[in-house]
Amino acid sequence: MIGRTISHYRITAKLGEGGMGAVYRGEDEKLQRAVALKFLPADIASDSKARERLLKEARAASRLNHPNIATIYEVGEHEGTSFIAMELVRGESLKETLLRGALPAAQLLEVARQIAEGLNEAHQAGVFHRDIKPGNIMLDAKGRVKILDFGVAVLARGERARGETNENFITRTARQWSTGGTVPYMSPEQLRGEPADARSDLFSFGVLLYECLSGRLPFQGETSIDILHAILREPPTPLRHYLPEVSAEWEQLIERCLEKEPERRFASLQEVLHALRRAAAPATVAEKSVAVLYFENLSAGKEDEYFRDGITEDVITELSKIKPLRVFPRSAVLAYRDKPATAPEIGRQLNAAFVLGGSLRRAGNRVRITAQLVETRTGHSVWAERYDRQMEDIFAIQDEIAQNIAQALQVMLTEKEKRAIEQVPTAHVKAYDYYLRGRQFFHQFRQRGFQFARQMFTRATEIDPRYAGAYAGIADCSSFLYMYWDGTEANLKQADEASRKALELDPESAEGHASRGLALSLTKQFDEAQVEFETAMRVNPNLFEAYYFYARACFVQGKLGDAARLFEQASRLRPEDYQAPNLLGLSYEGLGRKAEAAAAYRRCIQVLEKHLELHPDDARGLYLGGQAASQLGERERALDWADRALVLDAEDPAILYNVGCVFALQGETERALDCMEKSLDYGFGYREWMGSDAFLNSLRSHPRFQELVKGK
Repeated sequence: MIGRTISHYRITAKLGEGGMGAVYRGEDEKLQRAVALKFLPADIASDSKARERLLKEARAASRLNHPNIATIYEVGEHEGTSFIAMELVRGESLKETLLRGALPAAQLLEVARQIAEGLNEAHQAGVFHRDIKPGNIMLDAKGRVKILDFGVAVLARGERARGETNENFITRTARQWSTGGTVPYMSPEQLRGEPADARSDLFSFGVLLYECLSGRLPFQGETSIDILHAILREPPTPLRHYLPEVSAEWEQLIERCLEKEPERRFASLQEVLHALRRAAAPATVAEKSVAVLYFENLSAGKEDEYFRDGITEDVITELSKIKPLRVFPRSAVLAYRDKPATAPEIGRQLNAAFVLGGSLRRAGNRVRITAQLVETRTGHSVWAERYDRQMEDIFAIQDEIAQNIAQALQVMLTEKEKRAIEQVPTAHVKAYDYYLRGRQFFHQFRQRGFQFARQMFTRATEIDPRYAGAYAGIADCSSFLYMYWDGTEANLKQADEASRKALELDPESAEGHASRGLALSLTKQFDEAQVEFETAMRVNPNLFEAYYFYARACFVQGKLGDAARLFEQASRLRPEDYQAPNLLGLSYEGLGRKAEAAAAYRRCIQVLEKHLELHPDDARGLYLGGQAASQLGERERALDWADRALVLDAEDPAILYNVGCVFALQGETERALDCMEKSLDYGFGYREWMGSDAFLNSLRSHPRFQELVKGK
């Protein structure tokens, strides 16, 4: 071909060859420009139907005008030779780039964004690619992306013979593609010979992203037929298996693209672009991200663990006041408490740039704390200090740690941040000690734990009547006890009074405003609660509880759109939390957004699978997971987790209520009603939630349920 002239194109070099034909460099003698010429294989060129289909698709593709799409100039024939003339893109294909290894997340983010923007332009014009793969993505020297072969991939679609079985068609398709290498990127519907639309491109895009990040394909096998069957029937290997440090945002984005059912994928490339922006957020602050590990307890007795835990959590709180830092919450590092992993290992798993570790020893009225800040990438210490002080100096130690870390990471503190860090919660160390004891029990999320925590917080306020944090603790205990175990007016009153007192003592406390908002929402003072939640979010934009309880208040009012938005924000702030995704799914259910609901439930299950490995007796995790599994059609797992939760405490009203939801979802009406009735008998008082809970829809028309909701 080299040296020949086809139509008005002079062939100068061969660029490559694949399953869809050979590609040459040519010179357009009319317009004096370089082009790429693709010549079709003889079997396709001689097929009149194939040529007509190509012409139709290529005409549509030629109307696309976008910087990330290689332009089609002409589809023509010359002396029986069919060809496509298109923009010549200089650079290398993404396939060639990946031969050197997986892409860093920051580079992939830019590549993915450009691919998504190009595809989005095409989809809005009604044009689908159907063969997205690394070989069809070109990168120039400046990192700009061009998508090749729009309008060509239509020829790759297998034609299903009349009367041919699904299995025969699938097997034949795999054999036809055994040398082309495209099967790993094809969507399940393409492999079944079904119409492929925008969502098929989304699946292929997900495969491409997975490969770019991990260097591997999500669906593997020794032959094309093995890979094909994996795409149709097997879940992808979890990305975290190959890439432990991958962010939750990337993981969720790719998993949703790889859904086998098209309706469970993103609805459009616009949604993908939004998800990519969320994936970008952690990357922009990664260089200033810190995970604070629980200090090693070197004190003589185990009973001092509450003190060690409390000090660690307060250091997390202090660092969280510094806005340029991204500080991982308590829940993210809890799984690593007293585990032998090194700081760099934990940093890589959490995707944290720095890790703070250390030890604590308390003896009488003296305390010794050592702290060391380690850079995850190098494993080198960037700051270390030892403090030998009196117990009365414990707050000064926390402040010094926070300010020294800010200095080590070259973060300039504002005057407001300095004042916030230097603020002492109480002048009485004994009150602080009771407060830490209370917080240890508060985190257990059990009735007795909240009762004991409230006693400890109360003791703290008796020693220091101006201890705002302890009053907020009392309010939260009373609110939780009211919602799940003891729905009495006394609890509502105490939640109201204690939250009011907390803000009277510290009007700038984000935690205090969140506590006040929760208490107000339980008495249906929703407008006032909204003000408190939004104040908490303004004072501390990273306070998970403010978003989570604000979302719950919106849900109870039937404001499902607002609830979904807030549950999404809560999930982003705390990716390891399983509660917000569960309720996000419930909110989307009510809005009729089934695909997004399913994605939220899957996120809940994924978080819980890892969580329950470490905490198998977490009843709340078990019953919320049972609800999510029910919504995903996983009956066996749903009932197993529900039964495991009941075994832990068959008289706990919160467990009974939520297990009843699982039974309702599974059509076990009488078992569900029995659980609901027992939950109310044992003290569950949040009937407003029962009235809004979509998990109970199957019970609504039952007279027995109607009586329960009315309180008769």
